Amino acid sequence: MALLGHSLAAYISVLDRDSLRKLTTRILSDTTLWLCRLFRYDNGSAYYHEDDREGLLKICRLVLHSCYEDYTTDGYNVLYSKQPVIYISAASRPGLGQYLCNQLGLPVSCLCRVPCNTMFGSQHQMDVALLDRLIKDDIQSGKRPLLLVANAGTPGAGHTDKLGRLKELCDQYNIWIHVEGINLATLALGCVNSSVLAATKCDSMTLTLGPWLGLPAVPAVTLYRHEDPSLSLAAGLTSSQPVEKLRALPLWLSLQYLGHNGIVERIKHASQLSQKLLENLMNLNSIKTSIGNDANSPVVVFRFIYSSSGPVLDSTLNLSTMERECDAMNQWLGDQLAALVPSCGVDIVELEDEGTCVRFNPLMTSAVLCTTAEDVEQLVACLKMKIPVLQNTLKLKEEFRLEVERIAGLSYINDYSWAGLGVLRYEQYNEEQDLGKREADQEKITFALLRKLNELETDLLFSSGPEFGAEKHCIYIGMASEDLDVSELVETIAVMGREIEENSKLLENMTEVVRKGILEAEVQLSKANEERLLEEGVLRQIPLVGSVLNWLSPVQSTQKGRTFNLTAASLESTETTYVSKAQTNRLTPPPTPTSANAKRLSGQKLFQRLSRNSDAMSETSSVDHLEKVESLEILPMPDTQNSEAEQSTTPSFLPSESEGSQDADIINANTEESESLR
Repeated sequence: MALLGHSLAAYISVLDRDSLRKLTTRILSDTTLWLCRLFRYDNGSAYYHEDDREGLLKICRLVLHSCYEDYTTDGYNVLYSKQPVIYISAASRPGLGQYLCNQLGLPVSCLCRVPCNTMFGSQHQMDVALLDRLIKDDIQSGKRPLLLVANAGTPGAGHTDKLGRLKELCDQYNIWIHVEGINLATLALGCVNSSVLAATKCDSMTLTLGPWLGLPAVPAVTLYRHEDPSLSLAAGLTSSQPVEKLRALPLWLSLQYLGHNGIVERIKHASQLSQKLLENLMNLNSIKTSIGNDANSPVVVFRFIYSSSGPVLDSTLNLSTMERECDAMNQWLGDQLAALVPSCGVDIVELEDEGTCVRFNPLMTSAVLCTTAEDVEQLVACLKMKIPVLQNTLKLKEEFRLEVERIAGLSYINDYSWAGLGVLRYEQYNEEQDLGKREADQEKITFALLRKLNELETDLLFSSGPEFGAEKHCIYIGMASEDLDVSELVETIAVMGREIEENSKLLENMTEVVRKGILEAEVQLSKANEERLLEEGVLRQIPLVGSVLNWLSPVQSTQKGRTFNLTAASLESTETTYVSKAQTNRLTPPPTPTSANAKRLSGQKLFQRLSRNSDAMSETSSVDHLEKVESLEILPMPDTQNSEAEQSTTPSFLPSESEGSQDADIINANTEESESLR
């Protein structure tokens, strides 16, 4: 119906003027009447606009025309003698005050940001007593208090200002009060909180019905009360052009389609979803909710905090560090909940006093995402599943830092923006003079180490961190479980780093050896050519003469060649190869360095404390097997010389000669196996 309204508006705009005027007047008056009755705003006028800030801008112009009689003719010269002041809450949406000043042509000095309460009440409500002092100071300075922008639901936490007291203060100083916020939607419900109900007595308020009701491309509405229609026309709140009045047509059709009960049900459903989530969050010890005086607010903001009932962290961690780490954890928690339950539409919000929080705002998302009570239950279940992971990770962070600092070759990186176990960097043992080469080698080692860690069978996630992070060549470790063995994890990373570094050094040394061997081979080949030239003479080098001489007197020359031994890194003669007709390897290459616990780590879940018991059992069984093998070695072997005499006296259970040799081979094989197990 909303999309159909735009098409009808385009069609109606081509009608004749009289029909267009009658139709637009009827549409505008009906829509305004319905909205005023629905949101309890008696005797109000309406202005329909696409940008939700445009209504407040036109209200500011209306107040300027009302307070300054010669503003239409003299413009800014009238404002110079008595500078206007616009008061706006510090918890308002960012950039709103600058937008008003830019559009009105006013300096930024005309804007006054009113701080919120810091000692009493909500941390996001405007401080009324401080506002009173600011107004008195501005009046004494010769300024003109013009307008106050209050919130019925702040953009971040959804808190409502004390609208009743603010209205009384504005009436005292003859200041226009404008209200905006998401809590204005609850005015359509049967039971309305007193703090939100006071908005109906204010001079103007802006309603954003599109997100509240899930209607696409419907305009926002600013309801206001003013007796002079000429000033409203001068401010742009009313228009004589019938086409501009057709902005209300999509909303007019949508309101008729939904009806009064449909509109109330959508808003009521969103409020019930918020209450359901809030009731479940109250039972979680590790979750802190942020609510204002209005417990029926459709916005639920919550934050994960480290539970004091769990293991106590190290005393070296101060409160600010803990809060910064919890901010990263809440960022991760919000991303996880948004990915696991996308139908709830949770997002992340940054609050000035509380830090990073997760916000559930069904009034802005439930109509589009079709959020149900089952989705809220699923959100709570996912939250309960993620809380132990957050608790365990915070509990193990200090142990991880100490383990990294204990092992040489690893350095701990403080990155409070990373939500995970921690960040470390593998440091090379040799210090290269060339900084560029050192950076390149460090990058190669880190990349290879990350690749090997991700190939392991473990529940941990390893990454190179954010794309534009401040730290480079680091390994970022994700969330940890309760049974994580931190010492084993750190030791494994250190061993793998050394292996990669040694292999890279071996490859570099071999490359250098091959290069030197090629140069030496070229020198020896050139010497051999010179010797052959001296031995054969110059005449044999002439093509025609040389062939005749070689036919008359052949040269008996021995085949001389060189072979390059990579193991010995030297050039050797090929004479032995031609004599034996085969190549022989004099030395065996050195074994590739491997991890000390590679055999233990393969084929099992890594970095878990429970795996240590299984390892201990396997070691015990191997020791028992070794003892049995050693006991078998003590048994006497039969003598071949006295075999006939011994056959009569030897018990039947002892092995014969052939059987004894087979058993000896088996014992030797078992002994070799036990030695490898050692």
